Amino acid sequence: MSGRDPLCQPRRIRRGAALTLVFASVLVAGAATGALPQDDRNSAPDKVRSADTAGPRTDVARAAEEAMADGTSPMEAAKRAVSRSGDRWGAVYSRGEFEEFEEALEGQYTGVGLWARSARDGRIEVTKVRAGSPAATAGIRPGDLLRSVDGEKTDGRPVTEVVSLLRGDATDAPAGTAVRLGLERGSHSWTRTLRRAQLSTDPVTVQELAGRVTVIKVATFTKGSGHQVHAAVRRAPRDAGIVLDLRGNSGGLVTEAVTAASAFLDGGLVATYDVDGEQRALHAEPGGDTTRPLVTLVDGGTMSAAELLTGAVQDRGRALVVGSRTFGKGSVQMPSRLPDGSVAELTVGHYRTPSGRGVDGRGITPDLETDEDALQRAQAVLRALTSPS
Repeated sequence: MSGRDPLCQPRRIRRGAALTLVFASVLVAGAATGALPQDDRNSAPDKVRSADTAGPRTDVARAAEEAMADGTSPMEAAKRAVSRSGDRWGAVYSRGEFEEFEEALEGQYTGVGLWARSARDGRIEVTKVRAGSPAATAGIRPGDLLRSVDGEKTDGRPVTEVVSLLRGDATDAPAGTAVRLGLERGSHSWTRTLRRAQLSTDPVTVQELAGRVTVIKVATFTKGSGHQVHAAVRRAPRDAGIVLDLRGNSGGLVTEAVTAASAFLDGGLVATYDVDGEQRALHAEPGGDTTRPLVTLVDGGTMSAAELLTGAVQDRGRALVVGSRTFGKGSVQMPSRLPDGSVAELTVGHYRTPSGRGVDGRGITPDLETDEDALQRAQAVLRALTSPS
């Protein structure tokens, strides 16, 4: 989990659905989004149907409707139906959870503003603190250990579970609610009560390195991130090579990933996908920078939309991919409203790279496989490519 910003992920990360590609009715017309369009939520599920996947969707809807008629929870009935379907990425959101998912894709989240990772000994270490956040105000610093959240020990827990505690997932805690943290710094231990806040993400950051190398780090594909990548490419020195760092990027809005791909491609295919067996395609806009040397960094936390972008620049010979094999999330989910306002989503298809490679369950293998020294290796490649002949 090192290098990721788990607090910038939607709350549903603990059940996996927040990491999925969510394709709504607009996708069927040729674009992909991360949430149901405001005007199409009721009609979207009817836009794509076939015998292959309509059955499971019908089963989930029927279970929810029967539960509503019986006076029991449609959401719980839908969860059981999704579990029976065997869909690895199927999930059910409460109304509030789905709204938070949408907020996260808009670049907003509720949290305390710290990044964390699981250390080798199982303890949870703070790796970064957002300026001006509740964590920063409380004096929390990188390197501090997070030992408990509201009295629950964090040692040995997955980072995603710790994030869930910090954000108050169990109670859908809104901004302004209190969370009590147990912290440790060296030999000093203390507790501090913070109040959660509505925060905005910084999905794209840029760093200029020695040797004419510009690193563009994309943490997640939230709204506007694709255009930020374009802007970063335009601002980079003319003779600089670019490292597109997608390590730990768990995906997000597919349209933003396609826009980011357009920064490096002059039109052409980015990916193909199928929805209930019907084939579709995603294309880059023309006019991208196709001459500047490009290296893309990936790891096991590179997922879904980030894998789509990686596969496009790799297959089309635009970038050398460096790092470790990506996660392998290449399936398409379809959200549908249930009678109580909750949302169920089931897998309806998969996407492929321009050369026809399937990603789901396989991931993308880098051209140059390396772990700890990935950025250094990328710099070396770019320096060689940009050195005067």
